[in-house]
Amino acid sequence: MSAQTATVKPQRRLRLPSFGVQVLLGLVLGLVLGFAALRIGPVGDDGPNWLAVTLQTIGGTFVSLLKTVVPPLIILAVISSIANLRNVTNAARLAWKTLLWFAITALIAVGIGITLGLVVRPGVNSSVDPGTVAEPSGSGSWLAFIESLVPSNFLGLAANTSAADDGTLSTSLGFNVLQLIVIAIVLGIAAVKTGKAAEPFISFTESALQVVLKALWWIIRLAPIGTVGLLGNAVYSYGWTTIGALGKYTLTVYLGLALVLFVVYPVLARVNGLSPVKYFTGAWPAIQLAFVSRSSMGTMPVTQRVAEQNLGVPRYYSAFAVPFGATTKMDGCAAIYPAVSAIFIAQFFPDISLGITDYLLIVFVSVIGSAATAGTTGATVMLTLTLSTLGLPLEGVGLLLAVDPILDMGRTAVNVAGQALVPAIVAKREGILDLARYNAPRDASGFVPLDTPAAEDADVEAEVEEMAKVPAGTAKE
Repeated sequence: MSAQTATVKPQRRLRLPSFGVQVLLGLVLGLVLGFAALRIGPVGDDGPNWLAVTLQTIGGTFVSLLKTVVPPLIILAVISSIANLRNVTNAARLAWKTLLWFAITALIAVGIGITLGLVVRPGVNSSVDPGTVAEPSGSGSWLAFIESLVPSNFLGLAANTSAADDGTLSTSLGFNVLQLIVIAIVLGIAAVKTGKAAEPFISFTESALQVVLKALWWIIRLAPIGTVGLLGNAVYSYGWTTIGALGKYTLTVYLGLALVLFVVYPVLARVNGLSPVKYFTGAWPAIQLAFVSRSSMGTMPVTQRVAEQNLGVPRYYSAFAVPFGATTKMDGCAAIYPAVSAIFIAQFFPDISLGITDYLLIVFVSVIGSAATAGTTGATVMLTLTLSTLGLPLEGVGLLLAVDPILDMGRTAVNVAGQALVPAIVAKREGILDLARYNAPRDASGFVPLDTPAAEDADVEAEVEEMAKVPAGTAKE
């Protein structure tokens, strides 16, 4: 009996493609299903068909799951990081360096946007219909930023009531990320100042954070399925025919985004002694999710994970830098996009010309003004803030809304790529980056295994084991 058992060969496990390949397959399948939904066309009174509804449900459910994890992740991560900063002497220096590099990258990005707007001139001889000119539904302001700093309740929740065409009212709840960060900072500082009595609270926070991160990873594994729904719904809802009239403008924005993502960021990584290839492979899970989800906040949990697990940024620092960057570090939405769009609108309307002062104002709003949109919504708010600062007609926003969802994919991907890069650069310059983890190979999931030793190579690990007189192989158990 035992001999027969010994001869039984173990069954082979089905090996799935790597996480990155799964998402790419999701992209392809999403495109195919999206165009299939377009071919089926609307049903009834111009309502979406069954395939379009299915894609919308899948994509919306995935984004909702991601956003559900964001509030507890912010609260727990920030409190835990503040508690861990008790023994860190350079906390203020890290915060200052982070803000400085946010400004540096934003300055470079807005410079590229202005240059492309002047060279390509996307608003000249545009075939866009002037009848699409319309006042925007909302606009950004500096006052909104100040007001958003003050929490309206303990969880930073806000209710939004809207009326449908048939007169019915619907109310939805949302959270203000900036208020959540303020609440978490206050609680973290209070816990540190309380001293020994707060130790159980800090221990609970750290334990709860690990539970949330585990749940987050389960959601991340659904990204390939979510990608199918998100991209398929985007193709069905917006199609690609709307690019026609605004093709020159769309290409100009994407050219600027590509220069930042594939030229500026790699150069900055190389200048700071980091491998651009390792940066892209490490940040790719967050970048591709940002492209299809069009949500920096929805992607923030993944961005924080790639910063820590793939790029080697310490958790006590990434817990500050990534959530803060998700609200203020927007090279796509707050630099490239408003710069090109403002120049487009100035070129489209007759008798409007921009001078050197106007271009300096674009730079100022792009570098400083992105903070003014924190806690509000989207790149349109940032654009209206730029236009109002320059004195340009806000009605011009209506010209660009047709292609905004298409542009939002690239903008969000660049935003998230920068939110992962800056913490890595600052950590490297401050000598706190785990270079072994940064340079380590990624596994099939797209992440560096959590048990990767913080040693430069296997020889160093073996030498440590020998010095400690521990038999080889037991140190990892």
